[in-house]
Amino acid sequence: MNHDNPSGAATVTAPVTPISIALVDDHDLVREGLKEIIEANDDLVVVGEAGDSAGAVAVAAGLRPEVVLLDVEIPGDEVTATVGRIREVSPRSQVIILSMHDGPHLLRSLLDVGVKGYLLKSVSREELLSAIRCTRANDGRVLLSVSSSSLRAVTPGSATARLSERECEVLRLAAEALSNAQIGRRLGLAEATVKRHLSNIYVKLDAVSRIDAVNKAVAAAMIAAPKHLGQGVSGAAASAGGAVRRARAGKASRAGHRHVR
Repeated sequence: MNHDNPSGAATVTAPVTPISIALVDDHDLVREGLKEIIEANDDLVVVGEAGDSAGAVAVAAGLRPEVVLLDVEIPGDEVTATVGRIREVSPRSQVIILSMHDGPHLLRSLLDVGVKGYLLKSVSREELLSAIRCTRANDGRVLLSVSSSSLRAVTPGSATARLSERECEVLRLAAEALSNAQIGRRLGLAEATVKRHLSNIYVKLDAVSRIDAVNKAVAAAMIAAPKHLGQGVSGAAASAGGAVRRARAGKASRAGHRHVR
């Protein structure tokens, strides 16, 4: 006897529609591997594939998949622009980024344009499948599989999360040893404005100088390490020594010419 259904009628469960997924990666082998993992599950189905940003937007517009798995380094437009266009042509599509990179600056930019998840390619298949399934929850959660340092950097209230794009631009130029006036000319800012940006940067990064601010920003992957930092003390000293020797040689040469005349 069916105690759950007193009438004795058979209970019919409505079939669950599989989650539709588009795969975007410029490597065929990667797409094939992802497809094999995904389609081993009855509740997931791959409906389209693309290998560049234009193809990703076209697939999203034509198929309106629930999920777009998007590689961060596909050819074409910059990835944040691609995400923005996907969300324009298919608002229902949730974008999950797959990346080899763990930099907080890129992560912040992608969160700002509304990605649903950011997963490193080192995640397990179980983590990937769980992230895809969580997109149906519609609970506002963002799914992240990143290092603790990147997570701290994008957590509201952290110093790096509050640094503006303009402040990052000023800091990048400061890292190249440009003066305040040179930075101002490069960015079209008054020198006083540059000084104000630097003061704000020092406060936000708890830095005591330009060098301290640059070092902390590089350590947090907010800006790339300037080339001259790669020399090290010995390299810088060698460069300086070479400059002195060249200057002395120049003086000696000019002295010799004067003596000949």
